[in-house]
Amino acid sequence: MKLETGLRTIAIIEAAKGGLILLAGFGALSLVDRDVADVATRILHRFHLNPASRYPAIFLDAAENVTDPQLWTLAAFAFFYATVRLSEGWGLWKGRVWAEWLAAISSAVYIPIEIYEIAQHATWIKWMTFAINVFIVLYMVYALRRRKAILASLAAGSVSSPGISGVGVSAPKPSTLTPD
Repeated sequence: MKLETGLRTIAIIEAAKGGLILLAGFGALSLVDRDVADVATRILHRFHLNPASRYPAIFLDAAENVTDPQLWTLAAFAFFYATVRLSEGWGLWKGRVWAEWLAAISSAVYIPIEIYEIAQHATWIKWMTFAINVFIVLYMVYALRRRKAILASLAAGSVSSPGISGVGVSAPKPSTLTPD
């Protein structure tokens, strides 16, 4: 797989996460000035869930206690997080180094939490999430190291091609190499 293909695949994943969180933010805003407990009860009935069961009861309890300022705060955090994810996706798509660093660091941050969650109760979803994040971290480290090696080759003059596919780096034009 070409480096550019991998970066664009990760860019799509990050942009999709940003889009989902953006929708969640709008969802939180849509609940402002509404009876959130009533909305939660209708959701439970729509999906034929027993409100007395453990998780639906937790959901209802949270809905009964949420306030409008909390919904505004949740929406603000969602919009901030979505902006970061969408920016990361754009940066990876365009081959920006800062986005590669952001992807590596932001994925690595979750790994200890995922290990803890797997140790508490392993599920295939937790294992898949963990595997995807480890893959993203390793791939970003590979991409950053490859970029560094290519830039070192360019600086040493050992690369003669005018462009390098997949890393977003182009060799300087011969006319720019001569001193003024």
